[in-house]
Amino acid sequence: MSESTQHHIESAQLRRSPRYAIFFVLGAALGILAALILTFAFDGTAEKSPSTQVLYSTSQVFGFLCLVCIPIGLALGGVVALILDRRFARRAREVRVDHERIEVDYPADAAAPAPAASPDEA
Repeated sequence: MSESTQHHIESAQLRRSPRYAIFFVLGAALGILAALILTFAFDGTAEKSPSTQVLYSTSQVFGFLCLVCIPIGLALGGVVALILDRRFARRAREVRVDHERIEVDYPADAAAPAPAASPDEA
């Protein structure tokens, strides 16, 4: 069994990056909170709608407002994440990385190690 090692010194950029999923979830939560506040801040459910002549319940008003506020919250969360990503990109720094690659050659008479059996096969 012989081993050959290759070393490469490479340069890479190191920077922080926001987790977009967290910003989208927080934006959606902010949209739900805004819909909840708007639902109870304006009590417009006591009378019929002038355009449809239907009396909407509080939960229906909350649902309608969620349909509008959640996408707005998602968009705001995404915009905040993009702004932070651009700001972190300016602070990126160049680092040197030691890239090491090891190749092992097995002799012809010794078999290579068999792959481990998956739990499904047992």
